[in-house]
Amino acid sequence: MTSSPTRRGLLYGGVAVAAAAAGLGGAWWRERANGPKGEVLAASFWGQRFERPEGGELLLSDLRGKPLLLNFWATWCPPCVEEMPMIDRFFRENGANGWQVVGLAIDQPSAVRKFLQKAPVSYPTGLAGLQGTELVKNLGNTGGGLPFTLVLNGAGEVAARKMGKLEAADLDAWRRELVHG
Repeated sequence: MTSSPTRRGLLYGGVAVAAAAAGLGGAWWRERANGPKGEVLAASFWGQRFERPEGGELLLSDLRGKPLLLNFWATWCPPCVEEMPMIDRFFRENGANGWQVVGLAIDQPSAVRKFLQKAPVSYPTGLAGLQGTELVKNLGNTGGGLPFTLVLNGAGEVAARKMGKLEAADLDAWRRELVHG
């Protein structure tokens, strides 16, 4: 009879250790995905250009000087699609206050065009394709997962990175931090 509580104690202890390890691993991943703040992006970042679904080009150099929310997404990514209306609302409510928002689709151009006809957004979208996969990795998302959001301040410094679906609290915090309003 005395061995049963010991086994149970070991089992509980093992579960506790596993949970702690998972928590620490998750915290490490979040910190790694969020990367250092204040990092200034290289001139090569601002020199990139992307085809737009409706035609024309999206030039990152045109976006310098104001806060920028850059959201990487794909049509096949459910959390990406779920956050788009919220990002669009943020853009419509904060664009006049200096915010810029850009979506970069890491997807087939035909799929993006078809998707945006059914679910349009008011913020500019660029077709990043496979180039976008390398770009997210270079921007601190080494796993290449989606959705991924990068926030830059008006000086072009990284203010935030988020791997995973955005929440309204993320957008509110970034708005308050970067445009005081």
